[in-house]
Amino acid sequence: MRPAARPAPKAAVVAKPAPEAVKTEKKAEKVVKPVKVEKAEKIEKVEKVAKPKKVKQVRDSFTMPENEYAVLAQVKKSCLKAGVEIKKSDLLRIGVSLIKNLKIAELKDILSSLTPLKVGRPKK
Repeated sequence: MRPAARPAPKAAVVAKPAPEAVKTEKKAEKVVKPVKVEKAEKIEKVEKVAKPKKVKQVRDSFTMPENEYAVLAQVKKSCLKAGVEIKKSDLLRIGVSLIKNLKIAELKDILSSLTPLKVGRPKK
């Protein structure tokens, strides 16, 4: 058997005296008050440009005859040939803005010339 190892002798802890507080004399600092400069003219606030309120968009589906739907495709093609990129939804919005300016009598005449549609969704 081996003899138990003796622990290493601990170094004597020597208490260090606290460092003497260094006395510093604080000089009274001069407080400089800011001098107010009067403005000759007040700067007018620039009015912010009012942004138009965002309009909530509505998603909807509708039914229309194929020949009327084909008109949308024809108009879209002719716009593309002329260099104007347009979507079907834009074409429908243009139609809505034109309808808005119609008188009720004119609207009734146009409505009567359209082929009637069945109400509801078509069966699959």
